[in-house]
Amino acid sequence: MARLVLKFGGTSVADLARIRTVAEIVTQVWQEGHELAVVLSAMAGETNRLVTLARDAAPLYDVREYDTIVSTGEQVTVGLLAILLQNQGVPARSWLGWQLPLRTNLAHGNASIVEIDRESIEARFASERQVAVVAGFQGLASDSRITTLGRGGSDTSAVALAAALRAERCDIYTDVDGIYTTDPRIVPRARKLDAISHEEMLELASLGAKVLQTRSVSLAMRYGVPLRVVSTFDPQGPGTRVVPEEEI
Repeated sequence: MARLVLKFGGTSVADLARIRTVAEIVTQVWQEGHELAVVLSAMAGETNRLVTLARDAAPLYDVREYDTIVSTGEQVTVGLLAILLQNQGVPARSWLGWQLPLRTNLAHGNASIVEIDRESIEARFASERQVAVVAGFQGLASDSRITTLGRGGSDTSAVALAAALRAERCDIYTDVDGIYTTDPRIVPRARKLDAISHEEMLELASLGAKVLQTRSVSLAMRYGVPLRVVSTFDPQGPGTRVVPEEEI
């Protein structure tokens, strides 16, 4: 069976009912025999709330404390999902950025990933088939402080983890069923793509397509990580593959 990274965005974990749906999806994939790391965003709207709190506290704030505040949303979702999975008989454990650790540079608020220590997760894969439930968007800098990766950083966390774990694929679960030629909410005749190259997806993302974060696509292209964009609300759908040009 394969080693996979599954990433669920804010709309997929917006409340406990939706996190239960995520737990069902993860359980089904785990029961198929795969090794799984699951990367989560904060609940929809939670990061915005935390950012507002930080800014309301003081107009000029220490960015290290800003990162301490805004990284807490993911801590809630990974803990909840780990509990739900355990309740369904799936061995699971939550991991925060500093626990892996996912090491970053010192650019607090918009940090870049330097390296990811995969040994602990791989040891749990081997001994317990444990599902690693990983907080996206956050890491650990050389000053031993929590960092965040900028908005949309959970996508980047997921792709970087897939590269570090040499995963077969990184599945991005979201509220749309794939990637379209244009926004289907504006253009009814927009066509869903079965597959798109990393290069084409990077161009779409740089032009404002919001399905995938630009930095995550660039990282996937650099390390040759195949992606699949699929709907949390239709997980059996084919979605859209985002792959190297030669695989189109």
